[in-house]
Amino acid sequence: MRRLSIDIGGTFTDCFLEWDGRHVEAKSLTTHHNLAVGFLEAVDRAAEEVKVPAADVLASVDSVRYGTTLGTNALIERKGPRVGVLLTMGFESGLRLSRGRGYGEGLPRHLQVDLPRATRPEPLVPHSLVVGIQERIDYTGEVLLPLDVDDVRVKIRRLVDNGAEAFVVALVNSVVNPSHEERMEEIIRDEYPSSLFGSFPIILSHRISRRKSEYARTMAAVVCAFLHEHMFYSLGTLEDGLRERGYTKPVLLIHNTGGMASLESTHALQTIHSGPVAGLAASQHLTREYDIPLIVATDMGGTSFDIGIIERDGTWIYDFHPVVDRWLVSTPMVYLRTLGAGGGSIARYDRLWRTVEVGPDSAGSDPGPASYGRGGSQPTVSDADLLLGYLDPEYYAGGTLSLDPALAELAVEEHVGEPLGISALEAAKLIKRKVDANMADAIYKEVATRGFDPKNLKLLSYGGGGPVHCCGFARALGAKSVLIPPFASVFSAFGAGNLGQLHIHERSAYLVVYNPITREMTLDIAKVNAMIDECERLGIEDLTRQGFRPSEVEHQVEFDMRYGNQLVQLSVLSPVQRLKDVDDILAMIDVFSQTYAKRFGAGASAPEAGIKIIAVRVLAWVPAEKIALAGHNGAKEYRPSASKHRSCHFSDEAKPVETAIHRWTDLQAGAVVDGPAIVEAPHTTFVVEPGWDFRLGSAGEVWMNDLTADRGPRDGTR
Repeated sequence: MRRLSIDIGGTFTDCFLEWDGRHVEAKSLTTHHNLAVGFLEAVDRAAEEVKVPAADVLASVDSVRYGTTLGTNALIERKGPRVGVLLTMGFESGLRLSRGRGYGEGLPRHLQVDLPRATRPEPLVPHSLVVGIQERIDYTGEVLLPLDVDDVRVKIRRLVDNGAEAFVVALVNSVVNPSHEERMEEIIRDEYPSSLFGSFPIILSHRISRRKSEYARTMAAVVCAFLHEHMFYSLGTLEDGLRERGYTKPVLLIHNTGGMASLESTHALQTIHSGPVAGLAASQHLTREYDIPLIVATDMGGTSFDIGIIERDGTWIYDFHPVVDRWLVSTPMVYLRTLGAGGGSIARYDRLWRTVEVGPDSAGSDPGPASYGRGGSQPTVSDADLLLGYLDPEYYAGGTLSLDPALAELAVEEHVGEPLGISALEAAKLIKRKVDANMADAIYKEVATRGFDPKNLKLLSYGGGGPVHCCGFARALGAKSVLIPPFASVFSAFGAGNLGQLHIHERSAYLVVYNPITREMTLDIAKVNAMIDECERLGIEDLTRQGFRPSEVEHQVEFDMRYGNQLVQLSVLSPVQRLKDVDDILAMIDVFSQTYAKRFGAGASAPEAGIKIIAVRVLAWVPAEKIALAGHNGAKEYRPSASKHRSCHFSDEAKPVETAIHRWTDLQAGAVVDGPAIVEAPHTTFVVEPGWDFRLGSAGEVWMNDLTADRGPRDGTR
């Protein structure tokens, strides 16, 4: 197998190359001015590892998979065309009103509650580019007011006169009857034919989302239109560059749904946060190979700390109305919680509480932490780690990037130490303690509010910063062990290499399965099956367009269900592909009840309130060959000798501790290292704090165990 995967983060661009059984990791700094530069640099470094020219690597791989931050960066920079929006008349102010919550969406909690200083974000669409169209369709799809074609033509020309460079059509209830949106597309094409220079991109809201939620669906279409042109040309330029270097196949873009697709089957919104989602996909692959029922995946990179909950045999946990930047949108995105707690997160003095605060601002890759020597002057988590002795300034990123301890000390002392009246070392300890506590608190809240017991979950830690801080946040959380997977520093890129091409199609529904008043099953089986048929057909069309045969496509049917009018709804895997009779309905209810009880407790189920289906969803995918993770468990334990020692500082130790230093490349499967110790790998560093041990498995996985916890017998394995 030969396969290349790239994940672009805020600080580093990660590369994973599978080359005839060899697993190659490579990193480069992310080049925000042109992401293709860092992309190709990471490819060059991976090619050096296998001693093959980069052009030959690109010509030989079966696919290039790409998790991009182009969309995220363009939103941050507000880099996009002037978008004209056509709405149902009477709803023109919906974008400005933003459900009355626009001032707080996308902001940290402490800013959301700071109402005196609340401000709405600068709109992506000025109000002069929003027009109302005379038409109306009701919630059942019946046309109440036919589309006024002459009115549409007048409004389209008005938008063009006002400078519109792209169109969004988002009409009320178009998810149940898209005929008016489709007719408006025809009119725009008639006015501005695609064969002429004056044509415009057109985004129809029902093609982006088929869920009811007028504002979120409209914003989803607006974000897609805003990003479309920039991403289209940037990705096209990258694909052309790869072709010049010998790669002739389509580039596959990672989707935030947990799958991937080629450019012609991807819209801009599907690429947002796609890199971290690839890490969650790798985590689910790991749970199946290592037979772990439930795991909390944590990804500490250079810019952020991402948290996801993964069930071995369950469905994905989706966020159907995620907030992208400052806007609520409607799209099925795999749920993850993001915290500003990466290696590049900036530490600052909090005047109100006279302590240190970390994040959410990040130094990124340019200028980066102060110790990078690239012009950064603010102290970061990585600067604190360097001062505490965890990082080797000459071996950071495998020796490709030298760190300057003097610059790190100056930044920490000036911005944190002096205001608090403490030394730079004490300030660095405080920074580490604070970021570890922030991560532990976020994990606990995320797990508990999702209905899981934090004490019964295993922790998975990856990303470049995960192995450095996992002992710290695990101890703060009360966790007894942490699993660090193989290829931890590029685990999201590895996850991209294991994804299959997948598409999700869903339909909003309001279907009563069980009526508590009449005590009858009232579900319209024919209506449900018709929705499934339509979603399956669309999934097959997506995949056949990319070169697959219909017989290769597999499907999974899911229902979003809830009790009565509860706000909580769960994704339930259907036990059958089509409903046939009452027995199938009862089987579906049984799965829902078991899932609900597992999540919220056996006594939490409330069938007496009724049972409803809120959405029908079909996943369509083509199975792909996966890279194995699990190794053999027969490696004999041994305790390696340290290559050297150096003084390190730990949060719970008043004095510096003489710490054993090991090189990852010197260790074999079965190695057991007792803390305090440092294991330096080419692309990350394992910090084994006092009271912990490090156990290396045969596949390259590492178990970090808290020896001070009351755990009973310990075997150090899964």
